[in-house]
Amino acid sequence: MRKLVYYVAVTLDGRIAGPGGEYDFFPLGDERQAAAYSAWTSAAYPETVPTAHRAALGLDDAPNRNFDTVVMGLGAYRPGYDAGFTSPYAHLRQYVVSSTLAPDVDPAVTVVPGGPLGLVRALKREEGTGLDIWLCGGGRLAGALLPEIDELVIKNYPVVAGAGIPAFDGPFDPTVFAAAERTAFPNGVTLTRLTRR
Repeated sequence: MRKLVYYVAVTLDGRIAGPGGEYDFFPLGDERQAAAYSAWTSAAYPETVPTAHRAALGLDDAPNRNFDTVVMGLGAYRPGYDAGFTSPYAHLRQYVVSSTLAPDVDPAVTVVPGGPLGLVRALKREEGTGLDIWLCGGGRLAGALLPEIDELVIKNYPVVAGAGIPAFDGPFDPTVFAAAERTAFPNGVTLTRLTRR
């Protein structure tokens, strides 16, 4: 069965964005450190680079390594949409869970007005793809989908936000994951892959 993987950037205090959805405060290090970090993450997770930025990183024809499908909430979809990118991950099947977004926002995007658990369970049962499902965000959607999250890939940045959107926003539900691998970068970012126990 396919896995649902929450691949996300997080501050030291567990925020995926600031109170207004901002994420430009995540430190990347100096130019050399930022380039090395970007090259590593782009090679390991090329499908997580938005379509509009793939050419600049030499990923035009890069095959998907981990995911063939992305599920995101409106908060994760909105920045690209507001910038004119209605199909932010054209190289993936795209699902946006939102009760307010128009269903015809883009032919390549499926808007799901509710029932994210049912959507993810159906996607996980699909056969033949060999690739997993990327939960792109946000916090409320991750909280709702916690029972179905099989793996976490947390890019932990050395910054405290103080307030903002939590990585998980849902009911109290302690769920244990085990660290499977950890990579530290010179810019202070630590990437940890965790699997559900």
